[in-house]
Parts: sequence; C-alpha cells; structure tokens
Amino acid sequence: QVQLVESGGGSVQAGGSLTLSCAASGGADSTYAMGWFRQVPGKEREFVVVISRSGGTTHYGDSVRGRFTISRTSGENTMYLQMSALKPEDTAVYYCAAGPGLSTTAGVYVHWGQGTQVTVSS
Repeated sequence: QVQLVESGGGSVQAGGSLTLSCAASGGADSTYAMGWFRQVPGKEREFVVVISRSGGTTHYGDSVRGRFTISRTSGENTMYLQMSALKPEDTAVYYCAAGPGLSTTAGVYVHWGQGTQVTVSS
C-alpha cells in the first residue's frame, strides 16, 4: 500500500528558507510522478510543482518558479522541496502527492500525504 509522509514544515520569516521532505513507501517512488500542492482554508488545492519518475523532468507553478526546487533521486524513496525567498503568501498546508503523469491537476493524483504546515510571517 502506497504511503506518503511529509515532514519539514514550520514557521519562518519572509525571505527565509525551508526544506520539505516526502517519504514514500509501497512502491510510490518508482511507479509514479510525484508532486507538491498547497492549500489554505477556503481555497482550492493549488499546484506547486511536479517531478517525473526518473527525476529528469520538472514543472513548476508560476508563483514558485525560481524560488522553489524539487528533487528526487532514482531509487531513493524521498522527495524534497527546497523553498527559498519565502513570502507570506506561501503560507499553506503543503501536500505530497503521487500520480500517473506530470499533471498540474489535483484530481489526477491518486495518493496523498497528510500535509505539513508552512507559515511565513512578514
């Protein structure tokens, strides 16, 4: 059974950095593309970034491109999201997800983690 577990969230001041991790088990790391989404109360889940199974292809959302970096190592069961130059509007619960392709649509992803809170203060 696929399980995704996020860690690394926390509170940081604007301009700071955080690195999130997503530990995958049950074959998720070798079977699926993996991505990050984020959500604030009252809003839809927002696409952040996705990475292919091999790690060779990535696609970033416009709001994070140039500030966030996703990575995964083939055969390693952990995916990382390095976040820098954080802004208050980056505050959200961040979710790790696994799905069949490089999609920006949350509904395509079949497995989700429980989420980790990121809070950026001004």
